[in-house]
Amino acid sequence: MALSVTRRAFRSLNNAIASSFSSFNELNGHYGVGHSYSSFEASTFQKSQSLPLASRRFSTSILTPGSSDDDFPSNLLSRKALLTPERDIGLYQDLVIPVTNFHNEDKGFMVLAGDVFDVPIRKDIIHRVVRWQLAKRQQGTHSTKTISEVSGTGRKPWKQKGTGRARHGTLRGPQFRGGATMHGPKPRSHAIKLNKKVRRLGLKIALSARAAEGKLTVFDDLDIPTHKTKNIVNYFKQLENTKKLLMVDGSPIDEKLRLATQNLHYVNVLPSIGLNVYSILLHDTLVMSRSAIDKIVERMHTPINR
Repeated sequence: MALSVTRRAFRSLNNAIASSFSSFNELNGHYGVGHSYSSFEASTFQKSQSLPLASRRFSTSILTPGSSDDDFPSNLLSRKALLTPERDIGLYQDLVIPVTNFHNEDKGFMVLAGDVFDVPIRKDIIHRVVRWQLAKRQQGTHSTKTISEVSGTGRKPWKQKGTGRARHGTLRGPQFRGGATMHGPKPRSHAIKLNKKVRRLGLKIALSARAAEGKLTVFDDLDIPTHKTKNIVNYFKQLENTKKLLMVDGSPIDEKLRLATQNLHYVNVLPSIGLNVYSILLHDTLVMSRSAIDKIVERMHTPINR
């Protein structure tokens, strides 16, 4: 008795599965999704009689609002934001990032090269590059006068013996007021040497850190309608947790953008050729145009000439 009941229940389950798939095929044929039950291998499904296996072999389309409104009812599409799992940093994986503009309009997506925007974070490399930058930009114009450069007479101030005073041959020595400075600083270069590979790696790490923090924004372009400062101020107010903003453009800086940002101490603009590690670290948010990213990636992929 128990065996007959089990077979009957199993047959009813098969009938329910077949009817559900047939109704799903009718729905697909009506809306033109393009998937049907015939995409299965019928022999596999009949032999296994297993729903999990059939579910694994079945494939569906991912539709988004606005992508195929004519093919599928828009009220059945989910408009909620998809939560993506946290990724591991430094795996050299290409990143897909949305592209926008100053008006927060959707301009599509852009793929960021993984060997430039997803490298392992190394603080020691960043420290070396920043130290190299600060040392190289130091002017080194400090200068002191030696005994031959100090103005004054060269005669002996008093005779060698008989006065009870210490013997001196000149008043321009370092022990006298207004005299020379011994071993003082002279104009020189404070620059230190750093391999080109290390400099390039430092820029990659800085870009990867901003991308991992979610502080890297890609714009279609950096064009603004007028040179008014309020255009940049209104956009800056929309940003969250931002104190300083750095904009990078691939071409020479537009005159309107330069005039709009020159009075804002918290917004700076750089061409892609001038992008450096220290400037990235000084600004907590980075905005780059498509052309800037293309030129940076091209620069990072260019072989180093020895």
